[in-house]
Amino acid sequence: MKITQVDIYLAQSGKLHPILVEVVTDEGVRGIGEAGVAYGRGATAAAGMLKDLAADLIGRDPARIEAFSTHVYDHTFWGKGGGTIVFAALSAIEQALWDIKGRACGLPVYEMLGGAVNDRVRCYANGWYESAQTPDEFARATERPLNDGYTALKFYPLGQMVGANMRHVSQRAITREQADLAVARVKAVRDAIGPHVDLMLDLSGGLTAAEAARLCSRFEPYDILFVEEPTDPSDAEAMAWVAARTSIPLAAGERNYGRHQMRALIEARAVDIVQPDPCNTGGIMETKKIAAMAEAFGMRVAPHVCGSALATQVALHIGVNLPNVSMLELYPYFRLHDGAIDTIVDAPELKVKDGYLALPEGAGLGAELNRAVLAPFLCDSVSGSAQ
Repeated sequence: MKITQVDIYLAQSGKLHPILVEVVTDEGVRGIGEAGVAYGRGATAAAGMLKDLAADLIGRDPARIEAFSTHVYDHTFWGKGGGTIVFAALSAIEQALWDIKGRACGLPVYEMLGGAVNDRVRCYANGWYESAQTPDEFARATERPLNDGYTALKFYPLGQMVGANMRHVSQRAITREQADLAVARVKAVRDAIGPHVDLMLDLSGGLTAAEAARLCSRFEPYDILFVEEPTDPSDAEAMAWVAARTSIPLAAGERNYGRHQMRALIEARAVDIVQPDPCNTGGIMETKKIAAMAEAFGMRVAPHVCGSALATQVALHIGVNLPNVSMLELYPYFRLHDGAIDTIVDAPELKVKDGYLALPEGAGLGAELNRAVLAPFLCDSVSGSAQ
């Protein structure tokens, strides 16, 4: 079996820009994957990098997944020390190759990774707060995810609405009024959800280490499961400094690409929860390697997810396979936004029951592209004959 074609989609789904790839073989077996740059800036660049890497895929054996990842690391120059764009594109392709292999073998991807360790994976809800600003608005917004069965919620206590968009970071400094509002929001949410629902906070790397430590100390009375990115996650020493000054566990990883960048966070014991994103850290196997490193240091893994339903499906296959998985991140209400689309048929977000996702079904990733919806978003196609 050889790869003959690579199709790249740059979609529009509400405020997100999911980047998907479909890899086609000469035997008609196809695989799909997603690059994790649907939010922020970089979607068009990731689609372009996918086109560049696709040229190296044509004629290759799709079963030799590790060989292609090694090729990108060793022979594309920017694979060493590369950032979001390189690793997001590699992630999408790597997922698609696993999907092909699973479909060809008639096995789910998680079975090829060693089988299920967990029959289901707990999920926490993000994005449930919509445009809430006041503490009371945040408290009222918790009703929807709680009614939908979620037992763990995350939000951005420092978030500010700028027009129709939420801004997470305020020039790496906050006023006393902003800090007081953040604490009031956290208190209101905790009071609303009660003592038996887990609560997590994301500071988006927006504070200096000293300000982060000070704010975390004010969050401590509210039984916070973890604080994500209290300061810049690329500075492992600063993260470790904060960790030593708060009783709240810290989490990071969505902006640390590949095991080489994640190594610094783990070795510094800067985090308790490691958050690799399978769609931008190098793919499924790279996430497994990062999880193994974390396990050796007594850390748990909560795969980061912020993309289309395909990104959720990929993370689910990894989550059921990891012995040290904590939870998966879900944005269950993205698909309800104006202009949102379902990139795959039968989105996993629709299958959450009592805050959990069960084992995924079907060969490969068990996901099918929603072709009619995605057709207008095809932005590139690279093809060639099998060698």
